[in-house]
Order: sequence, then C-alpha cells, then structure tokens
Amino acid sequence: MVEYNNSSFSTSRHLRTNDRTSSSILPTLPSISSTGSVTSTYRSSYRAQPRSSLSSQSSSSNGSSTLASRHYGSYSSSGHSRLASSSLSRTSGLQAGGSSRINHSEIEKIANKYRRSVSIDSLGSSGRSSEVVNVEPAAPNGRISHDVPSKLSLSGNGLVGLKNLGNTCFMNSILQCLSHSTLVREYFLSKKYKLDLSSTSKMQGRLAEEFASLLHDMWSGRHDSVSPNKFKSAVAKSAPRFVGYSQQDSQEFLRFFMEGLHEDLNKGKKGKRKIEEPPKGLTDLQLAEHRWSGYTSYDNSAIVDIFVGLLKSTLTCSVCDHKSVTFDPFWDLSLPLPRSKTSGLNLQSCFAEFTQEEILDGDEKPTCENCKKRQKCTKQFSIERFPPILVLHLKRFSEVRYRTKLSTKVDFPIENLDLSDLSSQSHLCAPKYDLVGVSNHSGNTFSGHYIAYCKVGSRWHRFSDSSVSSISRNDIVSSEAYVLFYERQKPR
Repeated sequence: MVEYNNSSFSTSRHLRTNDRTSSSILPTLPSISSTGSVTSTYRSSYRAQPRSSLSSQSSSSNGSSTLASRHYGSYSSSGHSRLASSSLSRTSGLQAGGSSRINHSEIEKIANKYRRSVSIDSLGSSGRSSEVVNVEPAAPNGRISHDVPSKLSLSGNGLVGLKNLGNTCFMNSILQCLSHSTLVREYFLSKKYKLDLSSTSKMQGRLAEEFASLLHDMWSGRHDSVSPNKFKSAVAKSAPRFVGYSQQDSQEFLRFFMEGLHEDLNKGKKGKRKIEEPPKGLTDLQLAEHRWSGYTSYDNSAIVDIFVGLLKSTLTCSVCDHKSVTFDPFWDLSLPLPRSKTSGLNLQSCFAEFTQEEILDGDEKPTCENCKKRQKCTKQFSIERFPPILVLHLKRFSEVRYRTKLSTKVDFPIENLDLSDLSSQSHLCAPKYDLVGVSNHSGNTFSGHYIAYCKVGSRWHRFSDSSVSSISRNDIVSSEAYVLFYERQKPR
C-alpha cells in the first residue's frame, strides 16, 4: 500500500483508516491513517478495465454516433426534433459528407418563410454535430420583428457522449455526473470561475479552464459526442498517476480531480498552515464554527462551497463519561456495505454501519482529557455541516487479502434522501437530497466498465462513453451503483 506524507493535513486520534472511517477527510485524496500518514484507499490492481463490447453506440468511420432512445425515438444532442427539409438541403448545400460550414444567410431566408427554429445536422471531420439556430423573421415593413430573440443562439441539454480514449470510461462516468450537477455546471458555464482562477496553483488554472471548455462543448448543442482529450492531458499533468491509459477507479479519479480543481480556484491563504487551538469553554456549535473558519481560511474555493461538509466525531470515556469532540471536513463519505447481509440492503443501513458506535480498547485506547491517561472509550460519527452536493461512495471493493468486489444491491432513494438521523444537531431539520447522478461499475476487480446514470430535466439517461440513451426510473437502483451524487433540495 502506498503512503503519502503531507504536512498540511491535521491528524486526530478520532480518525483511523478502517472500513467505517475512510471517508475523504480534509481536502485529502487518500485517507488519513492513525500514524499521521496518508494512506491510499485502493491498490492499483483494483482498477477496472472497460469492456468495449458493453458500449451500445453505433458509430461510422467519420466519428459520428447514433443516439438511441427507448421512449421517444431518435433525437439530436440539442434535444430538439430533427427537422427534415428538402429545400434546406438544396439551398444550404448541407449534404451528408459535404462541408460542415453553415450558411446562415440561407438559413435565415428559410426561417423567415417558416417562422420557426431550424435544426441542422452536419457531418464534418470531427463527426456529427447539431446546431439549432433561432432566427428572427422579417416583419412586413422589412424591419426585424421583436416577437422572437434577435440573436443567433445555440441550444443544448447535455445529452452528449464522451469518447473513450482508451480505458477512460472511469473518467467519462464521473464527468457526466458532474456535468449534470446544477451547481457545478452553472458555475463553470457562467464563467464565474474566471474570477477565482489562481495564478499560484500548480496548474495555474489550466485544469479549471479545460474542464470549463469541455462543459461548454457538452452543452453547446453542436455535438452528439465530444473528445475529452485536452482535458485528460490537463488531468495527467495535475495528477501524474493518470498519465497513460491504464485502468483506474472512478471514485479515486473524482477525489484527485476535485483536489486539482480546488487548487486552481483556491483563494485561501498561502504558505505553511497554522492550526490555531480553540479557546477553552466553547460549545460544540462554537467549536464547529472555529474549525470551519480555520479550514476555509486556507481552503476557500467554490469547490469547497459545493462539495465539502463537516463531520463530528465524539469520544466518550467509559470511566468518567467525559466527552471529547472534534470536527473534520469531508469531501465525500465512504459507506461500508454490512457484510452480515447479502440482500435487503438500503442506504440507511450503510449509514447506520458508518455511524455505529465503535469501542476503542486495548492498543486503540485514546488518552482521556479528564482522566489524563489512556482509557477505554467509544467513538461515534455524526454530520455537523451538510454540503450542497453530497457524494456517497459505496465501498464495493474489498481490501482484504483476496481481492473481491461486493455486488450486493443497495436500495437508495432517488428523491427525498432524509439524513435527520445523522445530524449532530437533532433540534434542527437536516436538509433533504435528490439524486442527480450515479457512477456505475460492472464487472470485477480485474476488468469491467463504468457508465453513468444522470437526471436530465425530469428524465433519466444512460451515458456509456459516446452512447447516450434514455433509461427507466425503475432501472436506476442496481447492484452496479458505485458513486452517488445527491443535490440538496432548496428550502420550500
């Protein structure tokens, strides 16, 4: 197992790396061990290799792909119905295999005649693209009518595949989930991120720029699928472990990518981190605010605002009943699958396993602050601060001697995930969450394939590299669910 040392990480006797506590603490990509070092969660041999045979795409030699819809037939990547017009083909010269250059003056003539948007499919060297042009028809007096928009615009709904560059399905599935997370998408497509770019980061903002560029291509309405080649090159420079095209784990990729984005956008203090001890006599709520304030003084980015929560750990001495409380930020929660059950599992039972009171005895005895010596204690987790986007990792890959994958089906809610039982502030109502994306893994520890299920509007879709198709709501919960993306509901 590979270990990384990083002086910026604070360690606590409350944190240990085991099946229940290996959630992503601090802006760390690996998890913190009891020795103060940072331990990688997975061995490299656990990477999953995609199976090209699982892809349902139909592609031609020019790189175009066909989108198949189970419920409403063929559609363009913009989500609009494809308009077939013989007069358009004759007038604009957009024959299949011809030039992909669009003659907007001819389109405008046709739009003036039919008074509606025109959808054009063109085949160029980069593959099929779809552009929806909203054109203002001329009024009888020759002036522009104001009953429709006055500018040419592109329309897209994100139903766009990502080309597999060679064992990159793990990356594609995570990118689709992030693309369909509203807060992430709006922050980058609105270009608000440009105001936060850091010139002192390792990548000097390039990773954030490439991600924003990729999102723009995915939502422009011009493509059925796009290549994330430039983005992957930026990721490889940010995290060298992703150089090349070896098999990787989607949750590990998410952690490293989030860390890279955070560094590109971090407005916090630079230099060596100084951990200030909290004043004596603080309440738990005041202690939590002190911890959060200290953390965000160094780690202050939109990525932290969106993804990071605060975990509360409570140690209780079995001798004097003294309670010691610490708070630690988390980027995701790794939930163990109870091994006592092979069926009938649900997300709440995984949370119950995660927050179950643990006895620390023997070599694991911590030092009681009140008794001033090592005592048998109990430890329990709860959530102090809930993030806007909650990422849950189902720990399917075992780290025991014999590498195995747990394929147990875990039932999870698509809407109204209620975490009130996990809240450390029982007097307050915990937020509810709705599912927006799932990174799924099929196969075993040696080979497999990653796909994503994402909510687009009110419908769910399946993203398997370049292939995009609709999926029934009843098929979302499966034994292949691996990383869940939940968005916090807005207050009503």
